[in-house]
Amino acid sequence: MTRSALFNAESPGNATRASPPWVVRPATAEDLPRMAALAAELVRFHHGLDPARFFLPEKVEDGYRWWLGRELPSASAILLVADRGDGTTVGYVYGRVEERDWNMLLDRHAALHDVLVSEAARRAGVAEALVEAFVARARELGAPRIVLHTAVANEAAQRLFARLGFRPTMVEMTRELERP
Repeated sequence: MTRSALFNAESPGNATRASPPWVVRPATAEDLPRMAALAAELVRFHHGLDPARFFLPEKVEDGYRWWLGRELPSASAILLVADRGDGTTVGYVYGRVEERDWNMLLDRHAALHDVLVSEAARRAGVAEALVEAFVARARELGAPRIVLHTAVANEAAQRLFARLGFRPTMVEMTRELERP
């Protein structure tokens, strides 16, 4: 997929509709405020699941707007948005193509870091289309695999990823340390 390509996928259960009411496309600088708001929602979700494990910084939207803006021009980054065709962003996916990581015993791969769809656009196939567009872009960038992490409590995401062909490979475990 080139930077200007659009990805249209039919929503599950809507086989008769010619195209969904949204498109997946490469993110632009104009998308950063909405992407940052969605990313902040994702951070708050994870923090709510386990505040000892997932930090919640102040001004999380500003931090993500800076981070994603920094990633936008990177040839290794994959930043895609789903919009209604009028510039209204309803979801995004972010990841990067990474080289060999000896600590993780992981060869070259695409790391899928974030995928989030606004509440109003959920259960319409948006997340699936975002992930599949990410897969296509990772393939174009030469990644032989995609690796992602999902919170143990986020069973809906795990079902989505399993349906899309992802398999469990690692389990992260955390232990809080007492202070001396």
